[in-house]
Amino acid sequence: MDKRLLDILVCPVSKAPLEWHPELQELWCRASRLAYPVRDDIPVMLEEEARPLTEDELGRT
Repeated sequence: MDKRLLDILVCPVSKAPLEWHPELQELWCRASRLAYPVRDDIPVMLEEEARPLTEDELGRT
C-alpha cells in the first residue's frame, strides 16, 4: 500500500484514520470496527464490502 495513499484515505463511516494490514490485504478502522478489503491494489472503501473486526483483532496493536 502506497504510504501517500494511506495518508489521505479515511474510513467512509467514521472519517477516522486507517491501518494497513498487508497479511490480510485489508485496511482497518478501529473507530467503526470495520475492515475494508484491498483487491488488486485498490482499496474497496464501501461499507457494504467491509467486514466487522473481531474482538481479538481489535485487541491487536
